[in-house]
Amino acid sequence: MEVNPDAKGAEPGEDRFRDWMKLTPARLDVGRTGTRPLTRDMLKLRLDHAEAVDAVYGEVKEETLGEFGLFTVETQYRDKEHYLKAPDSGRVLTPEGARTVSDRCMHSPQVQIVVSDGLSARAIDDNLRDVLPALRDSLSANGLKEGTSFFVKGGRVGVMDDIGRLLEPEALVLLIGERPGLVTASSMSAYMCYRPRPGRKDSDRMVISNIHISGTPPVEAGAHIGTLLRKMIEQKVSGVKLEV
Repeated sequence: MEVNPDAKGAEPGEDRFRDWMKLTPARLDVGRTGTRPLTRDMLKLRLDHAEAVDAVYGEVKEETLGEFGLFTVETQYRDKEHYLKAPDSGRVLTPEGARTVSDRCMHSPQVQIVVSDGLSARAIDDNLRDVLPALRDSLSANGLKEGTSFFVKGGRVGVMDDIGRLLEPEALVLLIGERPGLVTASSMSAYMCYRPRPGRKDSDRMVISNIHISGTPPVEAGAHIGTLLRKMIEQKVSGVKLEV
């Protein structure tokens, strides 16, 4: 459906359609001239696509990680091209990374926080400064203790299980960059699991997704994560079995 926002005497339903446009970043009312999109719409599409590509191939800024004292380990992703074609490579730490985690981290913590670039480095740069402090405040308010937080380069969601095998936390939360789309390239997800171990199923995990300025507010997400972690530890389950 196309609507000319400058037209006078709007047809029935056009006012409602304009209201919908204010409530969503989705591409509504994309204009065209003949069979071709308008120049403004085509340029906006190309800009959003370029931002998505940059998010996938970008690197998290060192100052972002340094601000929270996060050291870095890597998965077996090798390089970005291999990472995109072989998802399993991002689910296991390198032998060196595993040794570093074992040597530098608290073992058997109540809550283990892990940060990873995933499919959007920009998501970490844009959201970590709001999410992580709010999460730490929420842990404190819920009477939970944090282990040694760190950053995983080239991570996938399944790396939670490998880290769980090494550190044996009661609960683990992974703050990871989501696959970018053409609406936002800076969306973060928070995956949580009670006692993560190799062999865990997706149904054993919980997730808060679309964490960004125009989606789930980062500060609110951080606060809610702490509450969910407390419930997971109290009930000794996560995923579809958790009563929220």
